[in-house]
Amino acid sequence: MVNHSIRFAVIGGDLRQIKLMNILAKEGYLVNTLGLNKEKIESNVKLSNDLREVISNSDIIIGPIPCSKDNKSLYSDYLDSTVMLEDIFKNISENQVFIAGNISPEIKKIADNYKFKIIDLLERDDLAILNAIPTSEGAIQYAMENSEITIHGSKSLVLGFGRCGKVLAHKLKGLDTQLTVLARKSQDLALIKSYGYNIIRLENLENSISNYDYIFNTIPFLILNKNVLSKVNKSALIIDLASKPGGVDYIAAKELGIHALLAPSLPGKVAPLSAALIIYDSIFNLIRDMGVII
Repeated sequence: MVNHSIRFAVIGGDLRQIKLMNILAKEGYLVNTLGLNKEKIESNVKLSNDLREVISNSDIIIGPIPCSKDNKSLYSDYLDSTVMLEDIFKNISENQVFIAGNISPEIKKIADNYKFKIIDLLERDDLAILNAIPTSEGAIQYAMENSEITIHGSKSLVLGFGRCGKVLAHKLKGLDTQLTVLARKSQDLALIKSYGYNIIRLENLENSISNYDYIFNTIPFLILNKNVLSKVNKSALIIDLASKPGGVDYIAAKELGIHALLAPSLPGKVAPLSAALIIYDSIFNLIRDMGVII
């Protein structure tokens, strides 16, 4: 028996959150949202322009992925006005839960001034692993749309072998690219070797990066600095999947004539419904983990 007594608020975000609120509403849950175009949502989603009302009528408040781009205001593609995180947090009671993604230490510091439970969905393996699927497919789509050569037969480099790097490498290999992966951990290096991918170590990156047609970065720090970029083939394409500000020196890339694309939040751009279903499943896994009967 589904426990439809759980009330949700969905605030901010992109098409993923719009699809998510529609899924929740179709499943029979009470869903509140803030300042949204009515044509995009199910008729039984309760729309309000009063933030306090939206929050007070909910048990679980679902924010966007990422939660914020400036650590102060809520990230949203559809709200007409800026919503400050502080205004959200001060209206959440200790019996409510706030869920979002990419909750930075700065955001957690703001939340610490108030008494409620805050959860980062991207710290959950179930969401992070499955979220890597639309992210990887989106990265490949971007590569195809922004290059004059096929991935088949090309030379591709994946920087990083975390959850996203693993899925991306697998999908690229399926397209018959000549695949190389950069990693540091001995366990990752062993896995890369067992999968039949070529291996490159960080200390060898600068001397070998000129070999690649496609470079996909998943490492969330500046790995493609000016020195490394100066060795990149001018016809190569860089797709940066790391969290903003990314892993590329974009000023240097522009000066050097290197085509580098920062591609954040790809699931919301290329597969919002699939991404919303992943978020939906992860939220209900979380609710079960919290001991709530659903």
